[in-house]
Amino acid sequence: MNKHLYSPALIFLLATPISIFSQSSKNDTVNTKVIESIIINMKRQETGVISSQKLSGTELEKLNSTSVADAVRYFSGIQIKDYGGIGGMKTVNIRAMGSQHVGVFYDGIPIGNAQNGTVDLGRFSLDNLESISLYNGQKSEIFQAAKDFGSSGSIYLQSRTPVFKGSKKTNFNLNYRSGSFGVVNPSVLFEQKLSNKVSLSLNTEYLTGDGKYKYYQRVALPDGSLGWERKGIRENGDIEALRAEAGVFGKISNGSWKLKTYYYDSERGVPGAIIKNGPIPSSRQWDTNFFVQGSFEKEISPKYKFLINSKFADDYTHYYNDNPSGTPILIDNTYKQQEFYISTAHQYSPYKFWKINLSADYQYNTLDANLRQFAYPQRNTELIALATQFDLKKFKLQGSVLGTFVQEKIENTNFSIPQNRSEFTPTVFASYQPFATDFKIHGFFKRIFRMPTFNDLYYADIGSSQLKPEFTNQYDLGFTFNKDFQGGILKNINLIADAYYNKIHDKIIAVAREPFRWEMSNLGEVEIKGADVSAQAIWLISENILFSSRFTYTFTEALNITKGNITSYYRNQIPYTAKNNGSMLLGLTYKEWQLNYSYIYVGERYNMSQNIPENYEQPWYSSDISGTKEFNLKNWKFRLGLEVNNLLNQNYSVIRNYAMPGRNYRVNLRIMF
Repeated sequence: MNKHLYSPALIFLLATPISIFSQSSKNDTVNTKVIESIIINMKRQETGVISSQKLSGTELEKLNSTSVADAVRYFSGIQIKDYGGIGGMKTVNIRAMGSQHVGVFYDGIPIGNAQNGTVDLGRFSLDNLESISLYNGQKSEIFQAAKDFGSSGSIYLQSRTPVFKGSKKTNFNLNYRSGSFGVVNPSVLFEQKLSNKVSLSLNTEYLTGDGKYKYYQRVALPDGSLGWERKGIRENGDIEALRAEAGVFGKISNGSWKLKTYYYDSERGVPGAIIKNGPIPSSRQWDTNFFVQGSFEKEISPKYKFLINSKFADDYTHYYNDNPSGTPILIDNTYKQQEFYISTAHQYSPYKFWKINLSADYQYNTLDANLRQFAYPQRNTELIALATQFDLKKFKLQGSVLGTFVQEKIENTNFSIPQNRSEFTPTVFASYQPFATDFKIHGFFKRIFRMPTFNDLYYADIGSSQLKPEFTNQYDLGFTFNKDFQGGILKNINLIADAYYNKIHDKIIAVAREPFRWEMSNLGEVEIKGADVSAQAIWLISENILFSSRFTYTFTEALNITKGNITSYYRNQIPYTAKNNGSMLLGLTYKEWQLNYSYIYVGERYNMSQNIPENYEQPWYSSDISGTKEFNLKNWKFRLGLEVNNLLNQNYSVIRNYAMPGRNYRVNLRIMF
């Protein structure tokens, strides 16, 4: 066992007798208030036209996850790209439309990346989050910024807002994790009530680890026989990262405001693909991410309220590789992005059943690099959204039109001058409760697009500055069933099921123009059919025992229907999109003890556009288990946990030749005051 495990493991073993004697006799029977609060937190509280998927409170704590990327795997309709290890990059894809179509919002303000259009969710910790929500289409509320209307799907990260019970003015949380791969991961959360209307939050986290783990890579031939195999220790997967956040929260009459700053700094090894013979390539990457953002919301009257958001972000990446693909070429590149964003939203309600919202955003992006003949692009984006909602008791209708206006300029005249863009895209959401408040039918249509990223337009020799936006048309029809039960052991059941059809036009893909020369082009079309199912139940087995269950299943048929010269993969499943995916979360609470089990399954898929045996990827699954014990000592609350991940020690890869870790362990100690 790693040397960092000894101390927490010893505490965990000794804690049981100590905690037994530290409990008063009143805890020998069930604490009904605790059980009731757990049930309330786990129930879905839906206010929008269409239900979302959400993880919060005790559900987040049950996961054997430390980052947002690990947690969102338990949503239906999600595909994750994970390059393995504690420092590997992790990106998310909703309903097979591509990572660039996913909007990620932190406290309601977008996290941007104009360079490649993706957000590495691995750098966002769960320690300071209240909830994670997934919305297909968009968040089905109209009082929001115009940017919220501009994605094919969205993930919302809601950070923790300080709550002080009774006369308390200070909250303090200390969390320490340690485990396999040499991981040491402490974090501290401090919250202070400055006055009745203002509070402060400080949170910092440090992560380090050597990232070494045993791997077994097996590559099969088309007939199923062994092609080659390799065993060894995964190297160059180390990481050292520091995250720090500070927030000030204020309340005013009929309103609130929030100011937050975020800083992340990391150095990590980037292990390359495992090959049959020879040294495995590797590289290193340094990242520094900083942003400061604020929001102000005020209700002027029962009919009118407004919202203002603003943000400044500065991101730096340094990538180094002294032996790419076995060549003597040195890669030592730095990239610097800056973003300025401001938004305002105004909602007016002429009647109780009718709301109107007008939102306007402005966003400015730049990218700098130390590359020769770089374009040095600058992008100005204006967005205007007009939305309305009707709430007629059993029937709800929401419609919006988003206007997007993009102007771009570059300093390098070797590139073609990019065209300005003006697009208007509509969305319609509707829901109906036909006969009972427990059952609801919903559906939506949305047309939206993504702009080509700076990499798509200007990267080295493959970018094309004349690319057009990539459009998606989305159709969804489903139902929600949510019911509370008063008698019996079943307390709540929630079921969400959706069937969907998406079509992507002018998909941006790399096309071979001549031998050894590729270029980004609008040649792709993708047709996506699928279904998502999410089911959750809460059971009170006895006055001492609470059991919860959550199941998700996703079927996705995402076919490349590109015609023309590219016919070898016509109507083939697009890369790394499994037809069948599923997950399961089970939790058992007995007094101050919790036992949790999680399971993920990803079906067969292909790693290239051609669905041929050489590109076939086998299904994989992973099981995790964890246990926690809570006890009190005067005003201090302690939680001890032990986790076993990949319980069955499965050998698998999410991305071909990037082997994932086998069975690994983690202990956790949390102290709360």
